[in-house]
Amino acid sequence: MRFIFILFLLITISCTNKNKSKKTITSIDRTENLIAVLDTIWEKEQTPIRLRDSLINIYGAESKEAELYQKEYRKNHTLNIKKIKKILDKSDWPELTQIGEQGNRTICNVLQHADQETREHYIPLMKQAVLDKKLEPRFLVRAEDRIATDKGELQIYGGQMKYYPETKSFNIWPVYDPVNIDKRRAEIGLEPIAEFLKNRFDFEWNLEEQIKRTEEFENK
Repeated sequence: MRFIFILFLLITISCTNKNKSKKTITSIDRTENLIAVLDTIWEKEQTPIRLRDSLINIYGAESKEAELYQKEYRKNHTLNIKKIKKILDKSDWPELTQIGEQGNRTICNVLQHADQETREHYIPLMKQAVLDKKLEPRFLVRAEDRIATDKGELQIYGGQMKYYPETKSFNIWPVYDPVNIDKRRAEIGLEPIAEFLKNRFDFEWNLEEQIKRTEEFENK
């Protein structure tokens, strides 16, 4: 009788360990799968954008060469945003341990390229993710600046550029209180605006010019 009891106990422990192992493996697999999915989304979203921007520098923003990759980007983005929505709509914002900073960058990047309604829909989720330390504030403010520019309002942190057909050139969308923009950016851990624009867009920040552009924008 004692032998049967010991045998039963060993079998029970063995099954419990196997179940725990299966749960651990499943959890790891899910994390790895999510990272793989997001990595693929990033490449599909960014590769045509990089090629498009390179061709813009050579042939111009309205060139056929640049438009070829713009079309590829649009096609890829249509699929990418569906995948991102599926990830976010399942639960709360994914844990940082599940997707890492690159995963956050991918999700926010695709949302940034989405339509206005979609971006506004996920702003509350992004705000909660920032409060929960899952997402860096810079991703949130970039999204908020994009929404402000699309509504025809002054942006706060200066992350949005626009192509102006009348001058056939890019310029920063007018900024609220340009004099203190670096102070606002520093408060949330962002680099100075001149440094950001130079590194990101190879654009030279001119404070006097931007003050004038903001005043003209407000007068209109």
